[in-house]
Amino acid sequence: MMKRTLAFSIFLFACILQTTAQSFTLQGRVTDDKNNPIELASVSCLAQGKATMTSFKGEFQLTLQSADSVVVKFSMIGYKAKTRVLRHPKGKQTLQVILYDDNITLGDVQVEGERIQSGQTQELKTKDMKMATNASGNAVESMVQSQAGVSTHSELSSQYNVRGGSFNENSVYINNIEVYRPFLVRSGQQEGLSIINPDMVERISFSTGGFEARYGDNMSSALDITYRRPERSEASLSASMLGASAYAALAGKKVSWLNGIRYKTTKYLLGSLEEKGEYKPNFLDYQTYLNYRPNRRWEIDFIGNISNNHYNFFPTNRNTSFGTTGNVTNFTVYFDGQEKDIFRTVFGSLGLTYRFSDKTSLKLLASAYHTKEQERYDIQGQYWLTQTETSENLGVGTYFEHARNYLEATVMSRKLMLNHKISRHNIETAIALKRERIKENSTEYEMRDSAGYSVPHTGKDLYMIYSMKARNELNATRMEAYLQDTWRFSGGNDSAQTHYTLNYGLRMSHWNFNGETIVSPRLSLGIIPAFNEHVMFRFATGLYYQAPFFKELRDTTTVDHITVATLNRSIKSQRSLHFIAGLDYRFRMMNRPFRFSAEAYYKILQNLVPYSVNNVKVVYYGDNVCSGHAMGIDLKLYGEFVPGTDSWITLSLMDTQMNLNGISLPLPTDQKWAVNVFFTDYFPGTTRWKMNLRLAFADGLPFSAPHRELERNSFRAPAYKRADIGMSYRLVNNEDRHSHMTLKNLWLGVDCLNLFGINNVNSYHWVTDVTNQQYAVPNYLTGRQINARILLEF
Repeated sequence: MMKRTLAFSIFLFACILQTTAQSFTLQGRVTDDKNNPIELASVSCLAQGKATMTSFKGEFQLTLQSADSVVVKFSMIGYKAKTRVLRHPKGKQTLQVILYDDNITLGDVQVEGERIQSGQTQELKTKDMKMATNASGNAVESMVQSQAGVSTHSELSSQYNVRGGSFNENSVYINNIEVYRPFLVRSGQQEGLSIINPDMVERISFSTGGFEARYGDNMSSALDITYRRPERSEASLSASMLGASAYAALAGKKVSWLNGIRYKTTKYLLGSLEEKGEYKPNFLDYQTYLNYRPNRRWEIDFIGNISNNHYNFFPTNRNTSFGTTGNVTNFTVYFDGQEKDIFRTVFGSLGLTYRFSDKTSLKLLASAYHTKEQERYDIQGQYWLTQTETSENLGVGTYFEHARNYLEATVMSRKLMLNHKISRHNIETAIALKRERIKENSTEYEMRDSAGYSVPHTGKDLYMIYSMKARNELNATRMEAYLQDTWRFSGGNDSAQTHYTLNYGLRMSHWNFNGETIVSPRLSLGIIPAFNEHVMFRFATGLYYQAPFFKELRDTTTVDHITVATLNRSIKSQRSLHFIAGLDYRFRMMNRPFRFSAEAYYKILQNLVPYSVNNVKVVYYGDNVCSGHAMGIDLKLYGEFVPGTDSWITLSLMDTQMNLNGISLPLPTDQKWAVNVFFTDYFPGTTRWKMNLRLAFADGLPFSAPHRELERNSFRAPAYKRADIGMSYRLVNNEDRHSHMTLKNLWLGVDCLNLFGINNVNSYHWVTDVTNQQYAVPNYLTGRQINARILLEF
């Protein structure tokens, strides 16, 4: 009996051991509710301590030990997690798992996942623009300006610098079409509405360096905008003390038609400047986007934009105090004259797409951009520069500024694009032909008279301190082509795989104006290591060119105090070699998603064309005489600091240098450090009250006296400090209700712009006394202002 009991125990133990040791293979695919694969989703069995991630096709494979029940969890940020229980699994088990969007709502708050950035382009959420405070009226650029590595020093401007680059080094695309800005704009006050209509935007992609070959020949950044194709009709109306906008979209099964009209006036905002007078800025913009899909094969896109911007100014007086506490200087001016500027722009694009299959498509794009610009001013100022403590007159005199600048430009483009997906490769190639025609007729001069003497003077001759003439015409053809591949692959065993995203490409361009051909190879690699699926390592390098367009071509020669601007046919493209290493770490804190990003970069700059910056006007020297570098580190913490809201904080550190005639100088955009904060919150106990806070604290930029050599660029402006806060109240909320009411949302808002009333310096006005000594009188930006807003969504 005892022997049989022992034998039965041994047999039972062997059966249990055999069952325990038996393994099985779990495989399958994870998709969303539209059958699109969900890449890099987590597949885990916590009881056995095993996990893997889905491939870029949404497929997975995992080896597990069999048991009575095996619990497997499928999860991905932005989707509801799903759990499957397998009963006595054996052999191969195949699962088709569908994850649905995580539509957790708190009143008006929708929690969305953060897309994994596997390349050098980050996605910016369009919902972060809604009811956010900004003074420029350009919501997309305002959000870009708060990103790591991006800087701006004027709330009136939509332009920005990226990692030491100038305003002209940033590419902007709308639906694969490169768009342009007006040429003659020289101050934030003159800037109208950006061509990007935020009501029509679906996706915002932005890269601060190391971007793909598909983006054109600019050295600093790429902003890629995709317009919406709504599934149902919608509309919105908004108005504030700074302007108004209306948006309407008609949608059907085959067609969607978006229309937007915007009006902007900064008269109220400019009234806070120290330069008093009658401001009459009026900026009007109409835009349309039509998308027609008659069947699965064909698709037609049309974008049209018309903008009519006027800036009229009749100055009267100005009173500015500056200096230190113990040495205050007062600058008083009485004006006579006026400024009248006109910027009219027309833009249109037509796209025709044919899909051979779900994996292959061919697209033909044609676009035309035309701008007609006039800048006319005659302003005389009689000034007194006084030492406040002693009442001593440091300078008394008169200055007169005159300009008659006319420019007309047309850029026409034709582009053929091919996309093909095969296995784990996404191949894209294109060839483009651009025709550029620009006519310029400009005359500027400036007279200074101090204490009865014209400056400069020789004792017998009188000269203008500055006089410039330009009469140029550019007719050129540019050919461009690129080929790139995005290859996604994995390595390692079934239970622990490392995922790779490799993008490599080549871009070529030829310009017949200077006969130059440039070749730009680019490479980036993203790695999600097997040891931690929440970490992404990114590396990028590439050779980037700043192809000369018009401003870079203008070379100046001064003879007998008269400057003549001509086009330099021997100029070459500026060049920048990028080296970038980055890290993204996604984590949860307080049961909320966060992402920390760090990126270090080093750019070798060659063939630089030196330039100076006054407000937002960039003036190039017109010749490749510099070399240098830009290096730094950008840090960003992004996440839900408050449940259901997105906030971020960025820190940027940078050092730049250029060598000019044997002298080492910082670039004009050398910003040593910058901190930006965007914070959103809800009032306790309610989701109707919403607050957003925008903070900017950035190092001042180098500057020099006007019309002086760049080698004397030895001054630095004070730091830019600004806080804007806004409060919004959701008066009507029918978004989540089963209602037939046409009004979906009604928001009321009030903003306090420049909350602390800080006098930020934008540029300087220079006063010269009879001894030729110059005083830099700061031009302050806008003061504290209150702005009321209303938004209706249908």
